[in-house]
Amino acid sequence: MKRKDFMRSPVKHIDLEKIKTVSELVDAFKHSSIQSRNIARCATVYENALEDKTRPTIILGLAGALIAGGLRKVIRDMIEYGIVDAVVSIGAILYQDFYNARGYRHYKCSPVIDDIKLREFYLDRIYDTVVDEKRFEETDTYIANLASRMKPGIYSSREFLEILGREINDKNSILYTAAKHKVPVFCPAINDSSIGIGLTEYYVKKCLRKGKKPGIIIDPIRDNWEITQIKIKSKKTGAIYVSGGVPKNYIQQTCVMTETFDRDTGGHDYAIQLTTDAPHWGSLSGCTFEEAQSWGKVTKNAKKAVAYVESTIGLPLIVGYILQKKLYKGRKRLRFKWKNDMLEGIEQH
Repeated sequence: MKRKDFMRSPVKHIDLEKIKTVSELVDAFKHSSIQSRNIARCATVYENALEDKTRPTIILGLAGALIAGGLRKVIRDMIEYGIVDAVVSIGAILYQDFYNARGYRHYKCSPVIDDIKLREFYLDRIYDTVVDEKRFEETDTYIANLASRMKPGIYSSREFLEILGREINDKNSILYTAAKHKVPVFCPAINDSSIGIGLTEYYVKKCLRKGKKPGIIIDPIRDNWEITQIKIKSKKTGAIYVSGGVPKNYIQQTCVMTETFDRDTGGHDYAIQLTTDAPHWGSLSGCTFEEAQSWGKVTKNAKKAVAYVESTIGLPLIVGYILQKKLYKGRKRLRFKWKNDMLEGIEQH
């Protein structure tokens, strides 16, 4: 390369007098720098995945305080408009979606507050919001009672969460919208959440105290098998990681699990992440896609991008870009044909 090769793409300054929409702002980010350009790169990779004629299966990984952060409808819209095909989430997000669907809210507060006083009032703080612990307890018991009504047997978290979604009558709910469109939702660490607390209440009060065996069991290994089949039966896959944590590793390890069944499908073909964690701490949430390539979790020629930005800022910008450009138009939904724990096929509708 020559000296002039480094000076072919000048920075173009953002002109807010001309920008009217989120999509126009993100388009402008393509010519700016630092994390704004990385947000634009993530949006472009997402756009490429949606326009890929081979129709990749796009899996959304969710972690962090996203419901408290006001992203409930943003995530719901990703499902409603068909720009994600499957979801892997921490339990707190799904529980708080269900909590909101029951008519309960999060309330703004200061992050500098008397937390001992909050405890006296039975209010729980999530950074700069509070929730009603009494309503949490009511919701836990609702989940326990729901479990006691279910047909005895072994379930994956996908099956249980679809049943939970069908309990909801709230069009802005993540679980309701996923159940409506048959979008599979997995929660590999479901016990590490208030859903898990409700199911523990069911286990103790409805089973142990009455001398009964558990009527339902949620099998996390069945989850592994089910999501592995999605990877095996997809021509291509894309991954969207909001924060990181368990959902990120879970979606990435599907590529490794396929090798267990002599079906090396390769890594994900598209990958984007919004994170505030940095790779030099050695955590999974901050690890780069290049590191993931050493494990075979991301393909050699994958289109990938990372923006180091807090999710309540980054996700609305990227999803706003996708929706305002109507990149969902003409993209058929996937239908997953399940028979118990077997995925018989994936069809487009």
